[in-house]
Amino acid sequence: MSGSELVTRVQELLAVDPEEFRARAMEEAEDLKTEVRDGTFDNTQALVGLEMELYGVDARTDGLRRMPRRLLGLIGFEKELGLHNAEMQTSPEPLTRYGLVAQEKELQAHFAPAQEKTNAQDMQLVTDGLWTVPPTGETATEYLTDYVEQEGVKIGTNMTDSIRYHAMANTDYPSRFELDAPHVSLSAETVMPESLITSIQPHYQVPHAPDLPEYFRYALRVAGPLLALGVNAPFFPPDLYDDAPDTEIVAEAHMENRIGIFESVLNPPADHAEPPKVCFPPDFETVEEAIDAIASDRCIVPAEVTDGTRFDDAFAHFRHKHGSYWRWVRPVFDGATRSQANARIEFRPLPAQPTIRDTVAFEAVFAGLMESLHQHEHPVRSLDWEQAEANFYAAARDGLQADVRWITGDGAETREMDAICNELFEFARDGLETRGLSTEQARKYIRPLRERLDRRMTPARWKHDRVREAVEAGVPLPEAIWGMQAEYVDYQSETLIEGTFADWL
Repeated sequence: MSGSELVTRVQELLAVDPEEFRARAMEEAEDLKTEVRDGTFDNTQALVGLEMELYGVDARTDGLRRMPRRLLGLIGFEKELGLHNAEMQTSPEPLTRYGLVAQEKELQAHFAPAQEKTNAQDMQLVTDGLWTVPPTGETATEYLTDYVEQEGVKIGTNMTDSIRYHAMANTDYPSRFELDAPHVSLSAETVMPESLITSIQPHYQVPHAPDLPEYFRYALRVAGPLLALGVNAPFFPPDLYDDAPDTEIVAEAHMENRIGIFESVLNPPADHAEPPKVCFPPDFETVEEAIDAIASDRCIVPAEVTDGTRFDDAFAHFRHKHGSYWRWVRPVFDGATRSQANARIEFRPLPAQPTIRDTVAFEAVFAGLMESLHQHEHPVRSLDWEQAEANFYAAARDGLQADVRWITGDGAETREMDAICNELFEFARDGLETRGLSTEQARKYIRPLRERLDRRMTPARWKHDRVREAVEAGVPLPEAIWGMQAEYVDYQSETLIEGTFADWL
């Protein structure tokens, strides 16, 4: 798409009447509630799915690499925010032994040939929480802030040609478009700084849609501990750091900067009257309340929605609002046909992981927890929401060293991370066994995360240790970060398809 065509389409999108769009979404929400009450969104069993993001690097330099659009089509991935980004989604499968095997095999079946095709172009696909090496000959600052303005419309030079992403920079919604992290500051004119980060997003479809708030309550309370196990983004590209001693930058690094990046780029300033959209969501008492929360949330980029043939096109305006309903855990209601209609929980705190098996481990553990905690009415459901939120942000800062609070199965309160995670693993095992997996099969999915706990070693801590040791030995911070990143990419090239992060240790 040419620049002028992109500008024209952004202008057309910005001309959509937001009040009319909102009114249609609210009407559809009422129709959706009726369908939910009638059982349309119930499933005979729980289902799981996954979104997985990645980025491309130059196989010779490890520098970020723009991925040709034609190449994305050849390897079966979808475009994402930045020209270096890509994404794939697995097909929903029943939460069973065979369904989880199918999830892993589908990822492997896509990545193995994709690696061959990209390697032939001296490119490597990387699954990582935050890239740190900019394209050769460019700084990260230049890459993230470059834009052009035409007819009053700002277009990010290194953003994909998705109209929605470009329109975000041209609405009156007061996103900051800034990075705000320890010793890091950057201001941009577009949403492009968000392209620093990549994630995995497990989905769990609840069997009975009206029960979604109960499952959701548990999802919020496991968010902190699961994030603590999954952290993978302690460092930024070196040129983004302010002038501070290298040792100070390393000592004050957060284990999961992806959380802060998403919030500081897309949310309004803290003192603004507009409430933040990227945030830890509230509990819902009823499924109708969850639907209302989405319907009433401000849509940043309304769109002209045309009639389609999908079942959920009857709720097309409501579905479009998910595009900017940026909560760390969020409810989703959709389905291409009436029989496929589902209510699910999209779990968004986790960064991209070092390997496919680590990714599926999180998917399986999250799904097992949703099954078991709900079935056993685990006492952690009574943990104060404010504490669940505090646990989440503590995990983003400190990973497995975070100070979090938990209520155990026998009703006792604990702050021992070993006790918390071991209980999570036991309830995840129980939930997976409930869905037909044997004990050994369930433990196989849990094992990659148990190894992290036993060794007190997350991907973020692995990165941090290498950079800290290099800096203490007198290596300048940029070289220390890039050396760590090269080692990460090398290890991943050997283990992405069939190994685990534990193989690196």
